[in-house]
Amino acid sequence: MVSSSLATVPVEIYIEDLYSVQSNPEKISYPNSYQLWHNWFNNWLNYLQDHLPCALGYELSLRLTDDQDIQSLNYQYRQKNSPTDVLAFSALEVEINHNFADFLTDEPLYLGDLIISVDTAFFQAKKYQHSLEIELAWLGSHGLLHLLGWDHPDQESLFQMLSLQENLLQSIGLNVTGLLEKSCQEYLTQYISVNSKQ
Repeated sequence: MVSSSLATVPVEIYIEDLYSVQSNPEKISYPNSYQLWHNWFNNWLNYLQDHLPCALGYELSLRLTDDQDIQSLNYQYRQKNSPTDVLAFSALEVEINHNFADFLTDEPLYLGDLIISVDTAFFQAKKYQHSLEIELAWLGSHGLLHLLGWDHPDQESLFQMLSLQENLLQSIGLNVTGLLEKSCQEYLTQYISVNSKQ
C-alpha cells in the first residue's frame, strides 16, 4: 500500500480507445473509462514513488486496440509478425536509477506509450480464469514497469517484476491470488521456447 507520508504524484494519461470504434464482434465489455485508468496509473505511480525519476508530474499514453493493430505494430517495431498482449515504448532513454536532474522542468515527464490488445487480454483472461479487468490491469502494470526501465531477461528479474505487478494490482483492490504463479509459468514457457529456437 502507498505510504500516507508520501505526497501524491500528479499523472496525466491520454487514452486512445480504438477497440470500441473498431470491430468488436463479441461485444466485449471492458474497463475503458478515463477515470478508472487514471486512478490505476495514479495509484501505481504513487506506489512506485521511490523508483521514479524526479519530476513534478508524469504523463503517458494508452491505446486500447485489437489483435490486428497490435500485430502490425509488433511487426513494425519488434519484427514479430504476431499479436501480443502489450507493447511498451519508453520515452526514457536511460536507466531508471540514473540521475534525472536534467529532466526537472515545470512540465510533466513523459514516460512513454502503452498499447494493449483487448482481444488478447480477453483470451488470456479466459485462459487464466479471471476477469478481463484483472487481465487489463495486469497488462497495464506490466507495461508501466517497462516504461520505467524494468525488464525480465532472466528468471530472477522476471519473478521480481511479476511480484511487483501483483503488489500493484493488490494496491488497487484487485484479488490476484495465484496469478503470479500462472504468469511466471507462462513467461518461462515462452522464454524457453524462444531461446531454444535461437
